[in-house]
Amino acid sequence: MTELPADFRAFHQLYRGPYIHWAELYLASRADAEEAVDQTFEELYLGWADVLQHENPNAYAWVVVKHRTIDYARARGRRPALIDTAAFETAALRDAVDKIGELEQGLHIYAAIRALPERQHDTVVLRYCLGYTVRETADILGVTEAGVRSTTRYARRRLLQILNNSVEGEELR
Repeated sequence: MTELPADFRAFHQLYRGPYIHWAELYLASRADAEEAVDQTFEELYLGWADVLQHENPNAYAWVVVKHRTIDYARARGRRPALIDTAAFETAALRDAVDKIGELEQGLHIYAAIRALPERQHDTVVLRYCLGYTVRETADILGVTEAGVRSTTRYARRRLLQILNNSVEGEELR
């Protein structure tokens, strides 16, 4: 058996966990997340020399893992699990006095997150749903920390717009 290149082994060690964490949220299954991510790493390994030629290998790998996870879900006839499960995993819901109100609010928030542009969505999910720091999010996405902070700012503004519009829409009924 051929030993894997040291840089690939290091990349695998650094990013397999966060990729599985994200895929598990998306697929709602640890086993499925591991399988999708492992398939992603097989794909990345087979083209490792090409991956390293990209301007930003981390950003490229992030796109590959996302597409592999989405393809995995589609092949199994699943829709994104984020809106179904994320609201139940928040500490606020577990500790809430008004659990139904918190659940309703959580579902509105997660629906709003799904409506964000892709980069904002990824940043918000990694930062707030999965709890990664700005630095960790930047590493995972292959962007700068300033880019994460800026994207987060725009995402928060957009979420407020989406949520305010949904509240106004409900008041009209």
